[in-house]
Amino acid sequence: MQTILIAGAGKSSYYLIHYLLTQAQRQKWKVIVADGNIDAIKEKTKNHPSAEVAAFDITNNTEREILVRRADIVISLMPPHLHILLAKDCLKHKKHFITSSYVPEDIRAMQKEVKDAGLMFMCEMGLDPGIDHMSASQIIHGVQRVASVITSFKSYCGGLIAPENDDNPWHYKFTWNPKNVVTAGMDGAKYLQNSKEIEVPYEELFSNNKKIKADGMGSLAYYPNRDSLSYLQQYNVPEARTFMRATLRHPSFCKGWDAIIKLGLTDQNDSLNTTGLTYAGWLQSKNNIPANTNLQHAISKILDMPADDKVMGMLEWLDLFEDKQLPKGKFSSADLLLQLLLQKWEMNPFEKDMVVMQHEVEYTHKDRKNILTSSMVVIGENKEHSAMAKTVGLPMGILAKLVLTKRIKPPTGVHIPNMPSVFRPLLTELKHHGISFNEVVE
Repeated sequence: MQTILIAGAGKSSYYLIHYLLTQAQRQKWKVIVADGNIDAIKEKTKNHPSAEVAAFDITNNTEREILVRRADIVISLMPPHLHILLAKDCLKHKKHFITSSYVPEDIRAMQKEVKDAGLMFMCEMGLDPGIDHMSASQIIHGVQRVASVITSFKSYCGGLIAPENDDNPWHYKFTWNPKNVVTAGMDGAKYLQNSKEIEVPYEELFSNNKKIKADGMGSLAYYPNRDSLSYLQQYNVPEARTFMRATLRHPSFCKGWDAIIKLGLTDQNDSLNTTGLTYAGWLQSKNNIPANTNLQHAISKILDMPADDKVMGMLEWLDLFEDKQLPKGKFSSADLLLQLLLQKWEMNPFEKDMVVMQHEVEYTHKDRKNILTSSMVVIGENKEHSAMAKTVGLPMGILAKLVLTKRIKPPTGVHIPNMPSVFRPLLTELKHHGISFNEVVE
């Protein structure tokens, strides 16, 4: 009997687990779901006959290795810094490894050993990164096949709240790991524009963001995502003068988040004793505002905007001007902000999220300039059956199925899914699950 180990039963795991358990009945597989939270596993597996529940401590070598040894493929949904533990076990016990996370340097360094062992370590196999790589690669291969030259490539993706549940001035609710939202962009970003390498520091990332027209969504703002330059070679677009991967948000969100950064509320390195401290006091102390000062007036001056600006209303909606007691203890500002936003941006059980992805490719063919726009919009069913969980989880599950059923030969080494043998069958099956792209050429 073939066995799949899923390590992690968090937010993004529902569709992955459900898909593999459905396949397991047909294929006679065993699906082991392991997590530190036994209730989370039981909630996702629901006593399915092909499922095995395993409560484990991933840092416990014995517990972890016992599970890895039993598996044919290991899928990790653990926090990125823990992937290496499973990856080393997979190498030791000759198991394939899949994750949706960015390729960490410690796993990238295993390239030769993984290849020599004849194993597939497929990283970035989720939404963004993941579906973006596969759909972009399909477009690039198609354009280049007809002897066209790609001069500009831009890719945008965002997890947002569905329009019918967009009911706060930030036009945002948590559809993904909340901590990642708070720390997004802290390393700045790099991209290529008109043959010039552009580097944007964190402090400027959300300032004066440009907009795109998203398919049926109106205007959305974007900010460059991490280091786009590192993907230039992998995407194989040597003639591109512009190359950028970016994150989509509502324009108001970017303006508001720029203010949050300027006010120091995302600081991870300070340490505050919050005993007797209020939200207003926190804002006041972070910005050296004297006591008995009109706080809103002082903040508007720091941000160089009118006191009745929309952004000021967004900060007020977060209760940042209120004399409400902060959670007691020692925290960084980033920790306090996260705790506040967990209350304010939490989705209700029956609310829907939305994933928007768009590629814009400029190319020349027979001396004529063309612009291809490829767009995908996926709406979730509710908080648990979310568009984010669907688009992150299904690519990993489909890849595992294709490998175990020998429909594809797993590429050996440490990879991202940009090879035709992987992205063609993956994108074909994703269409059957309502994850597809509309293309327009102008």
